Amino acid sequence: MAKTVKIVTPLTDEVVSNLKAGDMVSITGYIYTGRDAAHKRLFSLLQKGEKLPLEIRNQIIYYVGPAPAKPGYACGSAGPTTSYRMDPYTPALLDKGLKGMIGKGLRSKEVIESMKKNNAVYFHAVGGAAALIAKSIKKSEVVAYEDLGAEAIHLYYVEDFPVIVVIDSAGNNFYETEPPKYAK
Repeated sequence: MAKTVKIVTPLTDEVVSNLKAGDMVSITGYIYTGRDAAHKRLFSLLQKGEKLPLEIRNQIIYYVGPAPAKPGYACGSAGPTTSYRMDPYTPALLDKGLKGMIGKGLRSKEVIESMKKNNAVYFHAVGGAAALIAKSIKKSEVVAYEDLGAEAIHLYYVEDFPVIVVIDSAGNNFYETEPPKYAK
């Protein structure tokens, strides 16, 4: 049965293992952002055996390209982007210790198998709730690839960032288990 869980970053194997598909989660702590262009650069570094510009072990990456910040806010609207665009790069990051990803949409079989192998979790952030999500982001700083603008890698400090576990570390997939329950 799904539950509501409060977690604090960085993630531990125990926390990840206890999260189940369908759980509603409130995240507090530091998370990174990154989209396609940043992932491509990170992957290129890994292929060359070079050091990444951030420590991803036990961290979460949020697939987002935030809008510019309004006065008094850490960032503008910050809704999730479609996750499958990061799939070619994700297994390599999971092998380096990434423990969580936040986005929307389906993931490839390769990513799910890598999640199971590396004890990682995939969270869904609600698309269309970008302004609401931004209220959970309290601090934002660019930590890599500033030349990418909104797609640069940011380090966010978040409080009670709302997500749902859609694929847990055992590979249970909420996108597959729930629709049949409502089919007629």
